Amino acid sequence: MELRQLQYAIQIATEKNFSRAAEKLHIAQPSLSQQLSKLEKEIGVLLFQRNTNSVEVTHAGSVFVEKAQIILDRVAQLKKEMEDISQMRKGKLVVGSLPITGSHILPLVLPVFHANYPEIEVVLIEDTSANLESLISSGQTDISLLTLPLEEASLSCQTLIEEEICLAVPPQHPLAQTDENRRISVADLKNEPFILLKKGQGFRTIALDLCRRHGFEPHIVFESSNIGTVQSLVAAGMGIAFVPSMIAKQQAGSFTPVYRHLEGAPFRTLVIAYRKGRYLSKAAEAFISTLTDVVK
Repeated sequence: MELRQLQYAIQIATEKNFSRAAEKLHIAQPSLSQQLSKLEKEIGVLLFQRNTNSVEVTHAGSVFVEKAQIILDRVAQLKKEMEDISQMRKGKLVVGSLPITGSHILPLVLPVFHANYPEIEVVLIEDTSANLESLISSGQTDISLLTLPLEEASLSCQTLIEEEICLAVPPQHPLAQTDENRRISVADLKNEPFILLKKGQGFRTIALDLCRRHGFEPHIVFESSNIGTVQSLVAAGMGIAFVPSMIAKQQAGSFTPVYRHLEGAPFRTLVIAYRKGRYLSKAAEAFISTLTDVVK
């Protein structure tokens, strides 16, 4: 059964005449009769009673035409919806993000994207790196903002920015009294108490790797799932922490850490991740383009 055969049956029922129906459909009458006979043979019922001067719709034909009209209406609606999505008049995009990244980048990106594509609904999911990678892999998010390295082999990514990692120290710490242009050696921090994000957070892995590359395991005194809490604990004198530079730049007030640069200018790489081989919608491509334009 083909969609065109549904249209043929509807037109015949409307015109109650093969010649007029064929004319409206812009096909030859023999072709129309042939297609109708083929359809009736396939479904096993007679749709129209052919008389010498007229065509009468059978009971089965009435049911068929009614349902066929519904099907064609839905097909037309589907085409319209796909056209709207293709031209980005409407749609839905599910974006995953790390809390650190989401709180500092998305407020810059979302207003621009919404202004350009007001009918596209953006659903945000903030979670740990491990959970976000799982969500992308299973198709529950379209794209996610993550940091390298990615653990899930099924993911592809494109680099967004490379962001410097800074050191946060309490205001009363000796390093806070040094020249702010002096770069601190990571190796010199091996005896310091560290405050880290909890397991599952990508930046925790980055912090641990940074210490290990300089020959020591950090002495962890506190852990938190929130980078704001980490900084507050540092400001209260409970330890030191590595933080992304975007966090350091946006911190202000009396109860904040002092930030220092590190030797070698270590950095983290922010990426836009998506599942390998998965179709990226035009909405997703537009969001990625907006991200790139705003962040860079």
